Amino acid sequence: MTQKIARYYDSLALRRDDFRRKNRYYYALLDKQYRYFVPEGKKVLEIGCSTGDLLAALKPSLGMGVDISPKMIESAQEKYPSLHFYAGTVDNITTDEKFDYIVLSGLLGELEDIQAFLQSLRRFCTPDTRIIIEYYSYLWQSLLKIAEAAGRKIPQREQNWLDFNDIGNFLELADYEIIKKERTILLPFNIWGISFLFNKYLAKLPFFNALTLNHFIVARSLFEHTKDYSVTILVPCRNEKGNIEQAITRTPLFGTHQEFIFVEGHSKDGTYEEVERVIKAYPQKDIKLFKQQGRGKGDAVRFGFAKAQGEILMILDADLTVAPEEMPKFYEAVRSGKGEFINGCRLIYPMEDEAMRFLNLVANKFFGLFFSWLLGQRFKDTLCGTKVMFKRHYDELVANRHYFGDFDPFGDFDLIFGAVKLNLKVLELPVRYKSRTYGTTQIQRFRHGLLLFKMCGFAMKKIKFI
Repeated sequence: MTQKIARYYDSLALRRDDFRRKNRYYYALLDKQYRYFVPEGKKVLEIGCSTGDLLAALKPSLGMGVDISPKMIESAQEKYPSLHFYAGTVDNITTDEKFDYIVLSGLLGELEDIQAFLQSLRRFCTPDTRIIIEYYSYLWQSLLKIAEAAGRKIPQREQNWLDFNDIGNFLELADYEIIKKERTILLPFNIWGISFLFNKYLAKLPFFNALTLNHFIVARSLFEHTKDYSVTILVPCRNEKGNIEQAITRTPLFGTHQEFIFVEGHSKDGTYEEVERVIKAYPQKDIKLFKQQGRGKGDAVRFGFAKAQGEILMILDADLTVAPEEMPKFYEAVRSGKGEFINGCRLIYPMEDEAMRFLNLVANKFFGLFFSWLLGQRFKDTLCGTKVMFKRHYDELVANRHYFGDFDPFGDFDLIFGAVKLNLKVLELPVRYKSRTYGTTQIQRFRHGLLLFKMCGFAMKKIKFI
């Protein structure tokens, strides 16, 4: 059977690039979506790479392509000599290399045993590897056959017509977990003005989104996590003198080592001096103090995390409305691998009186729903200050920050958008939201509400409507 399939695609090898040229508008859209998922400079393995155009478009630091057709591989190696190509199946690959991304473009529909194939990929995976699966919607089955008959699409063998639930089931059986999904392309050919409107905007809206041609799934391989890690607990603080000592004394011990970093932001109540006193009072604790040079919580978070030495980074707001006693739950959620970006959620449990004003509560619920749609992962409470992630993921977020730029005065959305762009597994952890016992809220409802609308528009432009 393998040799029969190889001969079939060998017969199409000389025509493959012609079909790509005929449909250059369509392939340009696909390449753009893949480049959103896969940053440049990563180690990428593509199974079913054909003549190598997609792999080359991703600009990998190490690119390896595998295809069952020797003639397709011969063409790919001639066009892209800096990449590595192998003819055969995934079982023929002898490398011990691990990859950041594994791309399966239209491949699952051709396989005889999808579960066994997915299981065979695990040897190329680390906990940070992401599997990018692209497949056709079964709603387009007849139209694609017509396109093949008309010579507009490269002929394919009989397909497994899979939907999201089918693929999700195969992934679960093979010990993978879905992170997010995306659907793109309503018009695969270019009608001036109309195709732009359909593919950039309508394709992302409810109802129209279900009619799209190309569906994507981003997944990760599941591993057992038993290691413990050191942690940095960042406490941005401005006019929080009465809460400083409690932030230290009420935080339970967890992790192999705890580093506290206070970033003090131009307080007028003696907060800086209070942190100095607490450092002297608790010499057994690893406590560091920095005076913020810029303004705003976002600047404080970026400054503090740049100084952090822990393997896991945590934010504890100095108002202590999320209790320090909750922090071990966040540590365990990220340490165990249940999530890679842990976001606190204040909107599950009943709140203490005056913990959140009514208008703030309504706005948080609205923005949670809206951002969940925008980002493709659940975000019930985007503005909970308690957020946790591995330092290695944060360092990668910083390296790719140029995609969004310096846009976020809060600090929350820099982390949220960055985590989503990196395809991290987001997990929300419900917490009980407490009333302040010292100081006053620094939230300005209407000014910050306008900024939230600005974040929505920014996310639509950079994430949803790319």
